[in-house]
Amino acid sequence: MTTVTHASEPSVKSASPVRSGSPADSAASRPQKVSLFENVIRQFNKATTLMGLDPNIGKILSKPQNEITVNFPVKMDDGRVEVFTGYRVQHNSALGPFKGGLRYHPSVDIDEVRALAAWMTWKTALTHIPFGGAKGGIQIDPSRYSSDELQRISRRFTYALGDNIGPEYDIPAPDVNTNPQIMAWILDTYLSTIPPHARQNCTHVVTGKPVVSGGSLGRDKATGQGIVFLIEQWAEDKGLDLSNATYTLQGYGNVGSWAARLLKPHGSRLIAVEDHTGAVANPAGIDADHLYEHVRAKGGVRGYPSATPIDHVALLKTKADIFIPAAMESQITAVTAPLLDVKLVAEGANGPTDIEGDNLLQQRRIDVLPDFLCNSGGVIVSYFEWLQNKRSEYWDLDEVDAKLKKQILKAYRAVRDAAGQFQTDWRTAAYIVAIRHIETVYKERGIFP
Repeated sequence: MTTVTHASEPSVKSASPVRSGSPADSAASRPQKVSLFENVIRQFNKATTLMGLDPNIGKILSKPQNEITVNFPVKMDDGRVEVFTGYRVQHNSALGPFKGGLRYHPSVDIDEVRALAAWMTWKTALTHIPFGGAKGGIQIDPSRYSSDELQRISRRFTYALGDNIGPEYDIPAPDVNTNPQIMAWILDTYLSTIPPHARQNCTHVVTGKPVVSGGSLGRDKATGQGIVFLIEQWAEDKGLDLSNATYTLQGYGNVGSWAARLLKPHGSRLIAVEDHTGAVANPAGIDADHLYEHVRAKGGVRGYPSATPIDHVALLKTKADIFIPAAMESQITAVTAPLLDVKLVAEGANGPTDIEGDNLLQQRRIDVLPDFLCNSGGVIVSYFEWLQNKRSEYWDLDEVDAKLKKQILKAYRAVRDAAGQFQTDWRTAAYIVAIRHIETVYKERGIFP
């Protein structure tokens, strides 16, 4: 079954942490939690009020253009059939084709995907990439499935999405729990639906592919590389010597591990790190490459022999120059923000800081490199991959890195200038820069009819 909704209404969903059978089970007494998409809209509204956005354009940007929900059956290794739910939200395409990752995670729902799609719109606009914003995923715990099952799930999801993706319309990429192999399966499935004579013109339907299948050099490290480029520039602006800097890290997957490995040559010390398996610390420093090999072998940072186990609160309380949240959303909140003892939060994850947490960071004068600036390296190099596929070109790593650095630092300077012009925080300034770019396009092109 496929459901497509155009221009959907934002939703607010209940947190509902109430125990079953409690007298407080009535809907009226349940505490309400602001949804992730509502968090995006609150940030959006703060920026649009400050910048004086045309209210008609504000109405357009506050809602996704399209929402696709697909329920599709897949046969498991043991012969059972499971039905999975997948999503693709296409937020805005004023600047170009929809662009955004696909994630496989139990928390995936329509609200989360809406928020992530909107952030992609701001990210591409901020970095002047000619893409719109989209996001998608499947509500699934991939660790429960074999490689063959994940291949069938990925291929069937691609088939279910049908013409809702395409190389000049909507281009998926890897995200949480997806990788180049899954992109290769999606590519192969999509191409099988295209007439043979046109298939070689459609390899840019996904980015983040294996290099031998048309992927770009540097795409695997692009998000982490972008974070490091921005930290380098921030440190230069602040007069901080990175060779003496310390940092903590949440998440040691693709983004976090690459950021750590790329900071290593600067002499910066990783002194505490956390992932889904636990947290460890070593004030003398943790070798990023050695930890990476441990995580590959053991599945997480837990048990790393050259560090001491700590808990989540201890990680947050660790005094350092920089904290890089590179895991999931809503990690820095009214509860956790007061625990941080750092000079900079460099947001490698999407939406790691909620509204209340953000306000506290501002009050405490902790600098923030906001997510859709800080983690934009991935979409920038995805754009480079898309271009290489379209042109039948192949760029070497030095060229990719040089172009990435130029593009992301241009966005950094635009945000820095806007923060000064509007006397506001960097997150709001990033929204202003992104939204102003889209507003200009709408005003030049008009709104049909």
